[in-house]
Amino acid sequence: MAFGSFGHKPNATPMTEINMVPLIDVMLVLLVIFIITAPLLTNSVKINLPQASSEPTKVEPDKIDFALDDKGQIFWNGEPVSMAQASARLQEAGKQEPTPELHVRADRDTRYQVLAQVMAEAAKAGVTKMGFVSDPAAASAP
Repeated sequence: MAFGSFGHKPNATPMTEINMVPLIDVMLVLLVIFIITAPLLTNSVKINLPQASSEPTKVEPDKIDFALDDKGQIFWNGEPVSMAQASARLQEAGKQEPTPELHVRADRDTRYQVLAQVMAEAAKAGVTKMGFVSDPAAASAP
């Protein structure tokens, strides 16, 4: 199986035929690999996948407009309430699913103590989504 010789022949022409032995060896190796792996592809593992639904499941939470004025008066969605009534309503809101969002509007001159008390009551009740609503036009006024 020599491809060439060490001796020099004056009329030597290049070899023009393809050596098939390496190609046949590769083909046989691939054939053996496919014979071994083919039965593995037919076996399957049973998996219980969850069923998907096309309905949206996200429910928008309610929004509670909670306002405080400079005199310490509390408003629940525009209705004046006392601190005890606000605490009871926050307890009810904390039990809802999903928990409503509390939008706090505080007057510029509201005492921080009242605002901190409202935030503490909301946190105790389980209303953890709180946001502060401000009016940029009122902030720039003298």
